[in-house]
Amino acid sequence: MLKVYCYSRCTTCKKALKWLDDHRIEYELTDIKTDHPEEATLREFYDKSGLPLKRFWNTSGIPYRELGLAKRLPDMSEDEQLALLATDGMLVKRPLIVGDDFVLTGFKESEWAEKLL
Repeated sequence: MLKVYCYSRCTTCKKALKWLDDHRIEYELTDIKTDHPEEATLREFYDKSGLPLKRFWNTSGIPYRELGLAKRLPDMSEDEQLALLATDGMLVKRPLIVGDDFVLTGFKESEWAEKLL
């Protein structure tokens, strides 16, 4: 079953969940703020996704800006980035959707349709 990490106050997450519901796709919902993935789990997601690590960052979020990550990330190793991502679910791009053989970050309807329909 799909696992979807969302934040209840995020409008993009609400739109993504509506899309899943409209397409009658079953999923397990996890609140990314209170039950965010641990470092090892994020590493698994990153490895499975085939995406660049920068796609896992919520670059429009307050914590990202407060930590000055736009300037800091280029000098950080993947291990350091994954460790930091694991400290706060609000740093992770959402929604984060995890299937058996794929991981998607953010809600791009065309990407979701390709993987889920």
